[in-house]
Amino acid sequence: MEATNKIKRSVLIRQRKEQEKAQTGGASVATLQNCPTSPRKMRLVVDMIRGERVEKALAILKFTNKEAAARVEKLLFSAIKNWEAKNEGLKYEDQELYVKTISVGGGRQLKRLRPAPQGRGYRIRKRSNHVTLIVDSKNIESQAK
Repeated sequence: MEATNKIKRSVLIRQRKEQEKAQTGGASVATLQNCPTSPRKMRLVVDMIRGERVEKALAILKFTNKEAAARVEKLLFSAIKNWEAKNEGLKYEDQELYVKTISVGGGRQLKRLRPAPQGRGYRIRKRSNHVTLIVDSKNIESQAK
């Protein structure tokens, strides 16, 4: 019997991530895990800034009267800093940074019981979410082509 040189899927994923980290320039990613807001409420805020320039997105989030807006604003600042760390010597103001993709997925739920009439219990689901934000530059894309 010959031993096969099959690589595990997890090893392939790790190698792909390492290659992406080795590349300089391009998009940068920031993630927010287990944010204690329901995904539906977070999507209302996220949909407002999808595809917008970073400066405009920051202004929108600053003046939005929702709790989720402050969390997304902090995440956007993190993505900008990640982009600046990846592209040393470049400022985000000069490069026309924009929100390339932003997605919200459901996180874990905390399940609780609330007392109800006649000895019953109503279930309460305290939802959380995961947000993934990718920021990219329009100038660098045009220079690469």
